[in-house]
Amino acid sequence: MTAVSTISIKQALISVSDKTNIEGFAKALCERGVKILSTGGTAKLLRAAGIECRDVSDYTGFPEMMDGRVKTLNPKVHGGILARRDNESDLASMAEHGIEQIDLVCVNLYPFREAVAKEDCSIDDAIENIDIGGPCMVRASAKNHKFVTIVVDPNDYDVVIEGIDADSLNEDVRRALATKAFAHTAAYDGAIANHFSALNADGSKRKFPDIFTRQFIKTADTLRYGENPHQNGAFYADVEDEGMSLADCEVLQGKAISYNNIADADAAFALVRDLNEQAVVIVKHANPCGVAMGCGTQAEVYERARAADSVSAFGGIAAFNRELSEDTAKLIAQTFMEVVIAPSFSEAARAVLKERKNLRLLLAPSVEPVSGGLEFKRVNGGLLVQERDAHILLRDACTVVTERQPTDTEWSDMLFAWSVAKHVKSNAIVFAKAGVTLGVGAGQMNRVNSTRIAAEHGGESLAGSAVASDAFFPFRDGVDALAQAGAKAVIQPGGSIRDDEVIAAANEHGLAMIFTGIRHFKH
Repeated sequence: MTAVSTISIKQALISVSDKTNIEGFAKALCERGVKILSTGGTAKLLRAAGIECRDVSDYTGFPEMMDGRVKTLNPKVHGGILARRDNESDLASMAEHGIEQIDLVCVNLYPFREAVAKEDCSIDDAIENIDIGGPCMVRASAKNHKFVTIVVDPNDYDVVIEGIDADSLNEDVRRALATKAFAHTAAYDGAIANHFSALNADGSKRKFPDIFTRQFIKTADTLRYGENPHQNGAFYADVEDEGMSLADCEVLQGKAISYNNIADADAAFALVRDLNEQAVVIVKHANPCGVAMGCGTQAEVYERARAADSVSAFGGIAAFNRELSEDTAKLIAQTFMEVVIAPSFSEAARAVLKERKNLRLLLAPSVEPVSGGLEFKRVNGGLLVQERDAHILLRDACTVVTERQPTDTEWSDMLFAWSVAKHVKSNAIVFAKAGVTLGVGAGQMNRVNSTRIAAEHGGESLAGSAVASDAFFPFRDGVDALAQAGAKAVIQPGGSIRDDEVIAAANEHGLAMIFTGIRHFKH
């Protein structure tokens, strides 16, 4: 049954660390006859803005003490928050002890995560940034949301004021705000547990904590289904990756995005961000099937990417790192695509694609390469956690190991193929030439099969191509296969016990080979 009861807000307690728009919110409350209780820096800020407020210490009769550690931990505060307005015993206790009702609590917490992110943050600094009174008030208010409105997010200030004006601040709204408040304190406690469980005895910090807590928030309605129709599915955004992920893309048009669309779009988005020149990435089943980069018009680059594997491109995901042009949009409209991702869309392009009503258009917040952060993989009974593979290879970091030196053109082709191979499921083999993938071998149990699959797709176009392998060649047979296909240069990590045999094979075939010293397994 939907709760519709509204409450009258006569007194609010405001004490915030994030002071975004707090003056405007407090002023709006005052204009509506709400009395303000406040503490410390918040009270000082409000008074400076000409907003009348009463110090919590004046209300409780106890001063702030112990360097501000104790200021709101008082029965007159928590009694005013927790009292049930329909409980005669609670009301009698309030009257007996001079406790006033607190109808709205606006609190957010000390910036613990920001404090401990600083390299010079000591254990004592971290401890002093653990909020105590704030979480107590937030939880108390959220618990008593039947009668009290709790606000922890500045983005909700307008919601509250509009609710007061429309007399629509009902229990459903208060429960939603309370749920957000519980999530706020949960994330806060999780950050504290993560930090302290990663500390060594000397105060230095380990990369991974003994206790790992992360918060994910559902981005939209539950998906139609998961990977398959008999599985349920949902999409959750990582709150610590805000602004960097697919979850931050704005959906401009199209039918509801699916579980598999999201997985494939994430793969395309990740690769296109690694390419610094104008680029187009087409992904199918989480692997790039056509990638093109370089000069010319965007439409021409798109045509090269699509032509790299036109069969697989059907029903694929296309990602761009430049604004989508009208000419490109016209080409996209000729082929069935599930999703298009770009940092912007020209008005003319939007007009063209508007006719494809089911095509999802995703507006990317950024196409800058992502550095740092963590990746997760769920396994039965646990979670694998690792640093994100954000490595970008530079030419100067590579070593030529063959008798023949690569030409500048071969260098460009190898580095391009290497960037693509990083995003291909292992074992990964990528043939490329002139900034276009010609054949991609992905997800095979051995590298020779990956080479053969990629070579079969590329055919005669592989003459003079470059090849990237995500890991070393354990035997010379892989090198023999790519040379037979027509490749003239190969980039690979090196590090096999048979490197000498592999290099000798490259020399026999007249190949140029470079070692990177780093691999890009992607399982």
